[in-house]
Amino acid sequence: MTTARHHATREPAPPGYTGHKPDHLARLHKIEGQTRGVTRMVADDRYCIDVLTQISAVTHALHQVALGLLEDHIRHCITTAARADPAHAEEKLDELTLALHRTLRL
Repeated sequence: MTTARHHATREPAPPGYTGHKPDHLARLHKIEGQTRGVTRMVADDRYCIDVLTQISAVTHALHQVALGLLEDHIRHCITTAARADPAHAEEKLDELTLALHRTLRL
């Protein structure tokens, strides 16, 4: 099965984050626990500022994961594309630009 990004003769490349996958998953599991904690805080009628502080911590943790994934994308996907095919590198840079816009949107 091919996608619009891969030619029929190419195998899909592994994601750029493959080398850091365990780290990303560990952070995401921790964030999942933090999010459940925020839910419990609201259910337990905890003080607003305490809940907001925890939401800020979760948001920061998600941003850290996003930045790690962006770094992996730059170091792996974009550099690989640049070495192989300048036109493909341009596509990857456009893709990165869109991802940055989505990631930085608040």
